[in-house]
Amino acid sequence: MMKRALNFNAGPATLPEAVLKKAERNWLNFNNSGMAIMEMSHRSKEYEAVHNQAISSLRSLLAISDDYEVLFLQGGASLQFSMIPMNLLSEGKVAHYVLTGAWSDKALKEAKKAGKTAIAASTKEGGYRSIPKLDDITLSSDAAYLHLTSNNTIYGTQWHAFPQIKNTPVIADMSSDILSRPLDMNQFGLIYAGAQKNLGPSGVTVVIIRKELISESHTQLPTMLNYHTYSANNSLYNTPPTLAIYLLSLVLEWVEEIGGLEAIQKENTEKAKAIYDEIDESGGFFIGHAEKDSRSLMNVTFNLANDELSAKFLNEAKASGFVGLNGHRSVGGCRASIYNAVPKDHVFELVQFMRKFRVNN
Repeated sequence: MMKRALNFNAGPATLPEAVLKKAERNWLNFNNSGMAIMEMSHRSKEYEAVHNQAISSLRSLLAISDDYEVLFLQGGASLQFSMIPMNLLSEGKVAHYVLTGAWSDKALKEAKKAGKTAIAASTKEGGYRSIPKLDDITLSSDAAYLHLTSNNTIYGTQWHAFPQIKNTPVIADMSSDILSRPLDMNQFGLIYAGAQKNLGPSGVTVVIIRKELISESHTQLPTMLNYHTYSANNSLYNTPPTLAIYLLSLVLEWVEEIGGLEAIQKENTEKAKAIYDEIDESGGFFIGHAEKDSRSLMNVTFNLANDELSAKFLNEAKASGFVGLNGHRSVGGCRASIYNAVPKDHVFELVQFMRKFRVNN
């Protein structure tokens, strides 16, 4: 039997083994069609059923009301950095951004090309070690929307409560923590997420948008950069990433089978606690990057006393079968990404390895 890797990659990340096995069983012959899912027409009844089931499952798991559209796009979350201001930042309005890491910085950079922007709050001066207090967020009266990144993969911080603002849509990049916990969708005007961490493989981006934010009047926009195009055509205006959406639908099915978002949240909390406890009890041997009240349940970032010891830790971890523990190239150190599909046993193995390394060094 092949042994699964101890995969802690930040994205693309591990997928549930049950999902991969089910896809494997249907790989050459989906629903007795004699074809693989990626060989089918996206206009076929077989694929349409998969497409609509994925939308329905998302609506069910996230309790998405009929006030919202669920869209499947391509281009990753990075394309949304441009699409959001192109569709939602009108003349005379200002787009407000909360800066908590590299991805929110990039989102702001793209928005500046489309119109006026402002920084509503930032933790950049503190090395992105925390999430701003809700009271520290400032908006002008001409705010078009407030944009934030719900989980910061590089720095290991996460929003544990979200701003609730009247008359100003809150927009969240949830690429790295969507589906990791129950969510009150009504707090948001729009959320978006690249699938390659908790939802499925790379190639499809989910956008959940309040219908009133979708305009039919943006005729000046390129067709494929207009949310109305996707809304009016059930995300089937052009060929969607059919294989990625199929795998996404299987991941959603898996989440439902294991108990939904409450069960997922419980599991994620236990996994994160195990690693953070080892960091906190190490007497400073392991040094967590994020402040305790801002710690992520998805990406645990930490360092050791010096670069030499960090390199030794990573080399020995790799030799022991652990994959993807290197910190992002921009900050270095170590990072364990423990998304939904990372088995609890793999996390416990990592904690045991950390403890043994600490004792030996």
